[in-house]
Amino acid sequence: MSEQIKDELQTEPRVIPQEAFDWYDEYAHGLINRREFLSRLGGLAVLGFTMTTLTSALIPNYALAEQVSFNDPAIKASYVKFESPKGHGEGQGYLVVPRELKDNAPVVLVIHENRGLNPYIKDVARRLAMQGFVAFAPDALYPLGGYPGNDDEGRAMQKSMDKAKIEEDFLAAAAFLKSHELSNGKLGAVGFCFGGYIVNMLAAIIPEQLDAGVAFYGTPAAKELRNNVKGPLLVQLASLDKRVNATWPEYEAQLKAIGADYKMYMYQDANHGFHNDSTGRYSEPDAELAWSRTIDFFADKLKA
Repeated sequence: MSEQIKDELQTEPRVIPQEAFDWYDEYAHGLINRREFLSRLGGLAVLGFTMTTLTSALIPNYALAEQVSFNDPAIKASYVKFESPKGHGEGQGYLVVPRELKDNAPVVLVIHENRGLNPYIKDVARRLAMQGFVAFAPDALYPLGGYPGNDDEGRAMQKSMDKAKIEEDFLAAAAFLKSHELSNGKLGAVGFCFGGYIVNMLAAIIPEQLDAGVAFYGTPAAKELRNNVKGPLLVQLASLDKRVNATWPEYEAQLKAIGADYKMYMYQDANHGFHNDSTGRYSEPDAELAWSRTIDFFADKLKA
C-alpha cells in the first residue's frame, strides 16, 4: 500500500483513492486479471473500505446510465442489420432517429468500449437523436450473439474476436450509415476508449468519408496509417489517464506535421471514462462540457 493511499485514508476516509481507479483501468483493459484487481481492492478493504463500496464505485451500474428513455416519444429506436463482407459478413446496430425528422439529417456512428453495446452507449445514441442527429451504434459482439448483459463476459467475448474483422465491421457500419436513406451525406463518429481508437482509425482509413470524428480517451491508429488523417478531429482526454495520454505526444506531433485539422481538450483531474455516468469515474461537469463541445462540433461540421 502506498504512502499516498494511507494519507488519503487518514485525511479523507470516504474518498476512493486514485490508485483504485487506476487499478480498475488496468483490469478493464486486460493488464491485470479479476483476481489481482479484487486482491488490490482487498488491501483497501482492510483499511476501512468495504468491497461493496469499492466495487459499486468502480464497476458500472447501468441502471444509472439512462438520460433518455428508450421509449421517449421524441425518438424512434430499432435494431438494424448491415452487410460487412470483409468483416464478419453481417453486423447489427442500434439505430435511433428523431421521430419528427422532416428531412435528411447528419448521421453519427456511436462506438462502444471494449465490451460490446452496453446500455450506456445505447443511451449516448439516444442523446444524439434528441439533438436532431440520426445515430447508429453497432455491436461488435453481434457475431457471438451480442452484448451478454454484463461487462466481464462482454470484455472476454470481444477479446476473443479477430480485431481486424471488428475494425472491418465498423468500416462497413460507417459506409452503411453515410449512405442511409435518412442521411444528408455527412458522417460523424464518436467513440469511447476502444471506440475512441476506432474513431482515430476511421479518420486514418477513410479520411474523405468521415466528416467529423470525436475520440474520447482513445489510442491512435497504427503509426503507418496516421499520415492519412485530415480531420476535423476532436480529441477528449482525461489528465489522470496515464495509459492513453502516453500515446498522445507522438500522435499530436504527426497530426501537426501533416497539417491535420484537430483540437484536443484535456480535462483536469478527470479519469479515463469520465463521460460514463454509470461508474464512480464519472465527472459530471467534465462530461457535460465535453458533450456540449461534441454536439457543437457535429452541428458545425456536419451541415449539409
